[in-house]
Amino acid sequence: MPDHILDSGDSPDLEALFDSIASQQKESASDDAPAAQATGNAHNEEMYEQIGQITRKMHNTLRDMGYDKSLERVADAIPDARDRLSYIASLTKSAADRVLNAIDVAQPLQDQLGSNSKSLSERWNLLYANQLSVEEFKQLANDTRQYLNQVPDQTHETNTQLLEIVMAQDFQDLTGQVIKKMMDMFKTIEAEMLNLLVEFSPEHKKGALDSSLLNGPAINQEGNPDVMSSQQQVDDLLDSLGF
Repeated sequence: MPDHILDSGDSPDLEALFDSIASQQKESASDDAPAAQATGNAHNEEMYEQIGQITRKMHNTLRDMGYDKSLERVADAIPDARDRLSYIASLTKSAADRVLNAIDVAQPLQDQLGSNSKSLSERWNLLYANQLSVEEFKQLANDTRQYLNQVPDQTHETNTQLLEIVMAQDFQDLTGQVIKKMMDMFKTIEAEMLNLLVEFSPEHKKGALDSSLLNGPAINQEGNPDVMSSQQQVDDLLDSLGF
């Protein structure tokens, strides 16, 4: 057994806290309180001792019934969920940056193609209207040739950026897997907490619950008809317990 865990299953610090409270209670019972002791201080000490005893009893009960492990799993899941959400946020931000960068590259290329095409089209219309000189026609033919030579390179670069946008969407596979694991984890947390509520609910409330609610939620519901199978039943359970 590790040095930091006692035979009782508690840490030394937790065990020392409970022992300290119990020791203070015994000393208070055996020693006569000074006559000048303030009544308020006595009440505070008594309340402190009672809270300590209640905490110890509740802790022992939870440990004996195995519910301390449920609480540990819930506590461990909270930072894990935070890390998973941070991971999803990081992936989505990276994908968004890749998409925006690709658009920043491809958009000017498309604007240039459109602008040059429009300009050449207007000049060709003037030619067919017999409004261009021979020199202007020669210049138009040369500009058109240069434009056509540039089109393949610009369209190739545009396709490269479009492919980058498509590849940036691969984050959905990763985030989808993480989100699925988080949903499973949240269902487990819900089940653990609801089981605790049912177990420690007052008898007059527990008696009013139907059998399916008393069984609590189950992750695997196959072959077990008497378990909660919908969120509505979970809501009904919480309502019946006054939450």
